Amino acid sequence: MIDFHTHILPNIDDGSRSIEETFNLIQEAKQAGFEGIVLTSHYIENYYETDTPEREVWVNAIKENLVAKGIDTNLYLGNEIYLSNNMMNLLIQGKAATINNTCYVLFEMPLNNEPMNLYDVIYSLQENKLIPVLAHPERYSYIQKEPELVYDLIQKGCLMQGNFGSILGEYGNKAKMILQKLLENNSIHFLGTDVHREKTIYPRIPIALSIIEDIVGFDKVDTITKINPRLALANKKIEIDEPYEVKLTFKEKLEMLIKK
Repeated sequence: MIDFHTHILPNIDDGSRSIEETFNLIQEAKQAGFEGIVLTSHYIENYYETDTPEREVWVNAIKENLVAKGIDTNLYLGNEIYLSNNMMNLLIQGKAATINNTCYVLFEMPLNNEPMNLYDVIYSLQENKLIPVLAHPERYSYIQKEPELVYDLIQKGCLMQGNFGSILGEYGNKAKMILQKLLENNSIHFLGTDVHREKTIYPRIPIALSIIEDIVGFDKVDTITKINPRLALANKKIEIDEPYEVKLTFKEKLEMLIKK
């Protein structure tokens, strides 16, 4: 498997706090069954702004250390970029990075306020032959209220990356319910741990995989944890299954009002 979303680089964002924790996390990932890890540190303007060259130095140093230790885990550089009108410029200037220098771009949105410029930013990326990948759609409060937005974004060319932890309830019952529905409706194309700390999500990956396999089956799990990530890392086109629009029933809408 390939972990498509992590915060493992040390002292770059709110993830790993030391090189020791970084190596512990890599070991945990390997034990959980991940052969590759995409290092998607936050890039948020005026907050987390470690540029691509500096992060590349870290990645290369860690890779050399892994080779010396005989640990055969593949590392790939990327970013989780916070949505902004300046996003394309950040990529052009080498401040933020696509996934493994490919056409795939992982981005995140505000958790509670739907951005007015969402479609403009997506269009600017696509104009430059880039493919937007939305991080953890199940976690946004406005998607939890109106999951149809995910269907619309996929129809406009976006791909979706769900978090393993969401299916375990780590982000609340609403995120759990929405991720399950997105999985059922062909609306998740990658999975990632979004790991920030050791001894958190990696030891629970077998449980998460079992639950997700019960929802979509072994072949689909294989697609979103292995096949699609490998295609993205190789800068190849991903053929997606036709999504179905997720609509909440009246009862589910009431449950969403009650659930946390």
